[in-house]
Amino acid sequence: MNGHLVTMDGQQVDLQREEVERLLSSSTPFWLDLVAEEAPSGGPEDGVSELLRDAFHVHPLAVEDAEHFGQRPKLDTYDDFALLVVYGPVASEHLVEVHCFLAEHYLVTVHRAPCPNFADVVRHMQIGTVTTTLAMALYHVVDSLVDAYFPVLSAMDDRIDEIEDDILRAPTDDQLGQLFDMKRSLIALRKVVTPQRDVFATLFGAQLLPGTTAETDRYFRDIYDHLIRVSDLVDSYRDLMSGALDTHLATVSNRLNVVMKQLTIIATVFLPLSFLTGFFGQNFAWMVNRLSSFSVFAAVGIGLQIVTVVLLIVLFRRRGWLSSVGAVPPPNPAQRPHEPRHTRWLAVHPPAAPGA
Repeated sequence: MNGHLVTMDGQQVDLQREEVERLLSSSTPFWLDLVAEEAPSGGPEDGVSELLRDAFHVHPLAVEDAEHFGQRPKLDTYDDFALLVVYGPVASEHLVEVHCFLAEHYLVTVHRAPCPNFADVVRHMQIGTVTTTLAMALYHVVDSLVDAYFPVLSAMDDRIDEIEDDILRAPTDDQLGQLFDMKRSLIALRKVVTPQRDVFATLFGAQLLPGTTAETDRYFRDIYDHLIRVSDLVDSYRDLMSGALDTHLATVSNRLNVVMKQLTIIATVFLPLSFLTGFFGQNFAWMVNRLSSFSVFAAVGIGLQIVTVVLLIVLFRRRGWLSSVGAVPPPNPAQRPHEPRHTRWLAVHPPAAPGA
């Protein structure tokens, strides 16, 4: 088994089953973090399931949940412990699923992907900078997962700005692929953030977690507040992403219209020229006998075509058809400064009027 075993007084113990059973028998509160490797059957390795079932006497339904990852964020209460399933981002935008078993004398967290943020929680417990009760240990574990959403969303916000500027300069298929990938990431975040927010909304004053008090409820209320902010940011960035997709499609359509307009103007110019060359190219004796000198050729064969092109250009300019032909100008950085992120937030969510 991989992970760490820490008592609430900050001592890190060797991760052995004998040590776990010793701490359980002595009723010493501890936090056991397990990185469960996936077994060929799809669940975690057998050692984790056996430990939860035999040493901690976890309910079979809770053990089954730990064996099958991909659960919805939830809170299940049993006779002597509670199971909390939470998510958090690790390694950029990848999500890690953590199953938290909280009882009176232990906190067990089970996950497959490594969680680097947990190492910071262990270090703070060892140096005594955090309150080391089991309920507070659960708070710090969940808080480290929830706070990891903000850097991911901040990087996504910056990337949306860059893609929007690139789209206005020159839209490409690669930008469209990036937008769809980011949109799928936002959808994945929303699927776990919204139910996770609803789970923590049910904790206030209900005493559903063992060892919680009115003081710990204040800390879990802080997590709920962060989840509300994350949920709102995800919805806002999804709207921005849809706007960027619409901008890409509109820009591509506008450029296509410009190209079609250019080709139409060229075809319109050559249409009367084709008619003139076709008309005077007719092999009639009357025309051949009378259009035989160089002056007639210069006036009728060349001059008439030049006059026709000039008249068409003058007509196009008077109608305004030549004024908008050309590439879309690149955006002016002076017209779009890098405004603070809260300005964009207010643009999506304007403040309510006084007294509203």
